[in-house]
Amino acid sequence: MALLLLVSNKSAKNAPNQPAEPALPVLELLPYEVLLVPADTQALTESAKADLVILDGREDLTSARMMARLFSSSGITVPLMLVAAETALATISAEWALADFVVDSAGPAEFDARIRLLVAASANDSLISAGGITIDDAAYSATKDDEPLDLTYTEFELLKYLVQHPGRVFSREHLLADVWGYDYYGGTRTVDVHISRLRAKLGPDHEALIGTVRNVGYRFSPDASRAKD
Repeated sequence: MALLLLVSNKSAKNAPNQPAEPALPVLELLPYEVLLVPADTQALTESAKADLVILDGREDLTSARMMARLFSSSGITVPLMLVAAETALATISAEWALADFVVDSAGPAEFDARIRLLVAASANDSLISAGGITIDDAAYSATKDDEPLDLTYTEFELLKYLVQHPGRVFSREHLLADVWGYDYYGGTRTVDVHISRLRAKLGPDHEALIGTVRNVGYRFSPDASRAKD
């Protein structure tokens, strides 16, 4: 099992991909391969090598929060665990999009248990299925009735988000924030365009799965009729 430890620039004294024991000594006691990288955009690429990303927020909690949001908006599915001082826990919210957190005073047994549970849960959560649509998050692929769908990155992320929340209505603004990310400054018209493209790729037998709720937004309805309106 490979772990990626993200540390602030203050702590990143080792070269990338070097053992991380000096940064978080407790990991030295665990039987995992640990790669140390600075908490910057490089980490997004390096995360492809890891089963779990550990974000070190002990020295720079603001930087840790920015990295957590960057991972969330980038669509990376590797679970993210934060290590922080107990006094910092009051500042952590759902907005961080963390899979878990652990206080820096925790012992190796607790670290080990949390790591194993997160990685196991991530493996089980890679498949999402509803209404004949199956999303394989780990393989970054989507199928309709076992036939592959040729989707762009954003189309995949949009379809995955809708399939993950069957029956729930989302406004265009909500979809922009959660799928495109808070750093996207385009208008809501882009949501309509991508929905139209998705429906076209789903085909006449499946396009009704993505319904329009007048004056509100869009909803994925697994039980919708497959007959073309």
